[in-house]
Amino acid sequence: MRRALLAGLLALALPFAPARAAEVPAIAAAADLNFALTEVAAQFTRDTGKSVKLTFGSSGNFTTQIQQGAPFEMFLSADESYVQMLAKAGRTDGVGDLYAIGRLAVFAPTGSPVKADAGLKDVRQALADGRLKALAIANPEHAPYGRAAQEALTHQTLWDAAKPRLVLGDNAAQATQFAVTGSAQVGLIPYALALAPAVSSKGAYALVPSAWHKPLRQRMVLIKGADDTARAFYAYLKTAKVKAILSRYGFTLPAGVK
Repeated sequence: MRRALLAGLLALALPFAPARAAEVPAIAAAADLNFALTEVAAQFTRDTGKSVKLTFGSSGNFTTQIQQGAPFEMFLSADESYVQMLAKAGRTDGVGDLYAIGRLAVFAPTGSPVKADAGLKDVRQALADGRLKALAIANPEHAPYGRAAQEALTHQTLWDAAKPRLVLGDNAAQATQFAVTGSAQVGLIPYALALAPAVSSKGAYALVPSAWHKPLRQRMVLIKGADDTARAFYAYLKTAKVKAILSRYGFTLPAGVK
């Protein structure tokens, strides 16, 4: 089980590989969607007979790749500002739709000397007494959940103490991998990943108060030239069936928000 989990999470950190024209449409998706969107895509195939190719990673890196002409046909970002940036650059079909609001969680692997509590009280104490040697977050430079983690730590006046002990994942899934495997004693990771059985069975987690960081407004958009299958998948993501799946993974979407 551990080996399978590692293989799955490590796959998310692999460099982007361009899709061939003959393949199913390539979808770029924020790493926090790994478990949820994989389930959605499987259900989409069962319901329609059509398939999509999912690639997970950091929203910032995907934005750069799309600007440089990477052949993605749809983009699900963990930070809507990246979609807005691509729309202004003329790369997208409109400004897209808000599909979810994400949450941040604190996760401690089984056997960690640090407890996962919503107030980060033990993280604070562990930083002071030396129990916390490594704290995993996604890279704030290009990963929205990394920025949220930095904001939460700053809100709690823990950022300066935590900086020397940070272990940065290229994306949120890699940060989760570091925490799950014990490479870090604790991690600030997407709630959607912490909720997945493959992760939750490996440790304990707690929700970080949403007031400690800017809202993780997650927006999706079609890239110009998207084919019919990509457009069908985009429409499918707005159905009640998909919203129910996303809700199971801790995502929310206020009624009427676009």
